[in-house]
Amino acid sequence: MNFPERSIRVTLAGFASATLILSVGGCHSATLLGEAGQSNPTAVTKIERAYEARDACLAKNAVPSSSTNSDVASVAAAVALACMPETNQLIAVTNPYQDPQVTAAILKDSDSKATRFVMLARGDGAK
Repeated sequence: MNFPERSIRVTLAGFASATLILSVGGCHSATLLGEAGQSNPTAVTKIERAYEARDACLAKNAVPSSSTNSDVASVAAAVALACMPETNQLIAVTNPYQDPQVTAAILKDSDSKATRFVMLARGDGAK
């Protein structure tokens, strides 16, 4: 396949921007999209809303459990699983080209945030 050199540079730049955004952990990622040259306001709004919906679901499902014997990792895995529809929507709007590395980074971020929210719900972590 012959791709024009410019399109390869643009694709690599877009991938680098997405990688940078995901490495920040999703915090204000839509704002970073604008700063990284992704100036489509509609896409930025969709991404912001998808992050908010996913994070709200994680926070809502990370209620303190009645059993303090449950380990944080198990509870966080259940919380992340409960929020898969929101996570899948986030993946769809953030990763339209279905890059497996971007998908993996979003799933990892969801797991990390689920763990953080569970710890906060138990009173084990600081904001």
